[in-house]
Amino acid sequence: MFSFFNKKAVEVQESKAEVSQDYSDISKVAEYFKHETGVTFDKQISILTNKVTTFCKHREINSFTSLLQIIERDKQIKQELIDYLTTNETFFYREFSQIDALSKLVKKSSQHVDILCAPSATGEEPYSIAIALLEAGVSASSFNIVGIDINSDALTKAKEAIYRERNVRNLTPEIINRYFTFTGEKYALNNSIKSLVTFKLTNLFDPSFTALGKFDFVFSRNMLIYFDKETKLRAKTILESMRKDTEHDVFFGHADLF
Repeated sequence: MFSFFNKKAVEVQESKAEVSQDYSDISKVAEYFKHETGVTFDKQISILTNKVTTFCKHREINSFTSLLQIIERDKQIKQELIDYLTTNETFFYREFSQIDALSKLVKKSSQHVDILCAPSATGEEPYSIAIALLEAGVSASSFNIVGIDINSDALTKAKEAIYRERNVRNLTPEIINRYFTFTGEKYALNNSIKSLVTFKLTNLFDPSFTALGKFDFVFSRNMLIYFDKETKLRAKTILESMRKDTEHDVFFGHADLF
């Protein structure tokens, strides 16, 4: 008799646990994520629901409501969620015409140049700028590059600077031989280039972002495609405010339409 009731109690507890799981309405998570990062999933709600549900289940979080409560007080879980939802892949010399245009402007400058790269993802963008500047004959002591991103995993990879063939596919064999060490199936960027970029984990929409200072040139390519129109304009205003000289346009990606 005891074992029968004990079994029933377990079944009731398991039933309650199942009932307590609620992954039905992702809207508040989507709103929170947009407010914190600017990234919108309005056209990818089903994808967002599936990804966040998986995120919760792996951490034994039973509902989206519980998730919101947890990330409000747990910065580590919040960062893990940001990392999980903002993983993007890029490659060296992407939209090279803009990088080439920047190189020519920097070469004409007689002063030390500060460059902001937002976002930097896994490093291909700011490292591309550094390589292009050196290839254009600009001295390494003549410029400083700051790369920022909200994804801590991406920045860890950026600092390691170890890439696959697909990441360097736009580079010539000569540039690869000059700036990378090939090991197995991976391309390790030389320390001489890694030292030219400083990476920072920061959020464009956080008030502390402006503490980075002013820059001669600002690169922000293929980030605004994840924002809605209102957030794009807000980001544009912030990025433009980071310029030392308002005559220098911010370098936006070709897909970053306003």
